[in-house]
Amino acid sequence: MQFLKRVKSIVIPVFLVIFALIVFLPAAHAADAVNDQKELIIEKTFEYLKDKKVRGSDERLRTIAGSIYEESQRYDIDYRLIIAVMKVESNFRNDAISRKGARGLLQIKPSLARHVSRTSDISVKSTRCLHEPEKNIKIGVYYLSRLLERFEDLYTALHAYNVGPGKVKHNTSSEEMPNNRFTKKVIKEYHQIADILPEPEVE
Repeated sequence: MQFLKRVKSIVIPVFLVIFALIVFLPAAHAADAVNDQKELIIEKTFEYLKDKKVRGSDERLRTIAGSIYEESQRYDIDYRLIIAVMKVESNFRNDAISRKGARGLLQIKPSLARHVSRTSDISVKSTRCLHEPEKNIKIGVYYLSRLLERFEDLYTALHAYNVGPGKVKHNTSSEEMPNNRFTKKVIKEYHQIADILPEPEVE
């Protein structure tokens, strides 16, 4: 009996250690891989912004790159698409204001910002915050995600982002759009960016 007890006292802890290694090591490696990919994407996005001569300190550009990454993950949107929309909408100018009053990197109108504030957890206290990159990106990506859900088609969602969802029929195809120049420019920009920047993470 003493011998069996001794064997159990050795075998059970060894078994538990082996079990823990089998269960937890792959998860730890997977977490490390995800974190490595996150850092790579943010760094490459930062380098892309620098290459495009986007105005701002390195710290500011890294913040923009980080915000693009985080919001793309939050709403499961390819971060390179967000960059493409940003390029076409404002040419990465944080101080951009359109003739219709749209503001910032993703050209958010104050009326849209107020609507998003009422229907999400994104706080909008004044028009000035639309020139804050993090806030502008939060609102713009949230809005794009809602349009993608509503229209279930990338081309139609981009068209709605440009002209407003009220002017786009749910079943409008890309060929039927009366003015799809914006959409074509975004898609062209997206393909160019996709050739440069790494693939997004796959969950």
